[in-house]
Amino acid sequence: MNNRTDLKIERGLSIHASTMGKSVLFDAGNSRAFCDNAGLLGVDIKNVDAAVISHRHHDHCNGVTHFLDYNSKAQVYLRECEDTNYTFKTLGFKIDVGVNKQLLTKGASRLTFVNQMTEILPNIFIITDLSNKYAKPEGNKYLFTGSGDSCKPDIFDHELLLVIKENDGLIVFTGCAHSGVLNMIDTALNHFPSTKIKAVVGGFHLVGLPLFNSIGGTREKIEEIGELILNYPIDKLYTGHCTGMKAYNILKGVLGDRLEYFPAGRSISI
Repeated sequence: MNNRTDLKIERGLSIHASTMGKSVLFDAGNSRAFCDNAGLLGVDIKNVDAAVISHRHHDHCNGVTHFLDYNSKAQVYLRECEDTNYTFKTLGFKIDVGVNKQLLTKGASRLTFVNQMTEILPNIFIITDLSNKYAKPEGNKYLFTGSGDSCKPDIFDHELLLVIKENDGLIVFTGCAHSGVLNMIDTALNHFPSTKIKAVVGGFHLVGLPLFNSIGGTREKIEEIGELILNYPIDKLYTGHCTGMKAYNILKGVLGDRLEYFPAGRSISI
């Protein structure tokens, strides 16, 4: 569903937000592709004020190495957690899906690790204490931390939430929402009660096995997620990446015009 044939496409996520006079990068994909695309989209990487990495999977953070080459001023924020390996395992196959460890050394002076709610710029917040009210995505069952005999299911203690608080409501950025999109919505409203969410933006990790574009769980479970979202004060949801097209279409059947697909190169005003 991408209409920009001039853009580089990879399995990854990188979103640029301009708000209240500030420029924020949320995730950086897996390579230099987002930097190359930025110029075609009128985004000046060197003037970004802060970069936030949603979690330590390669398709969200490895591009930071290139961001540091283009931008000399912005701090890069990650959630503080144990230094470990990250692995995708299924059907006897094992793939390293973790951050390039060279990033953590090359960019040491530019990295800031957070372990609590932090206002990184005026009215721009990182939240780390994510809700557990709802079940996490079924697709997480293929994701692990550690290596060899010490491999164990990933609990996503490396994931964070970005919330921008504008005068007329919140914008919530989910990354992959491995903690569950409903938990992320719940988290934002717990911290900012009686506040409308103008938009939820990012992946919802409702895909099962990405190679086969299968859904994580059952159609009924995904429909239930959509129905629960309807109970929250949310104007719009923009998603793509790890949501998966099959799951997206199921959600679309529940959420209608409140849900829109968010492909590479799309620009929206919220």
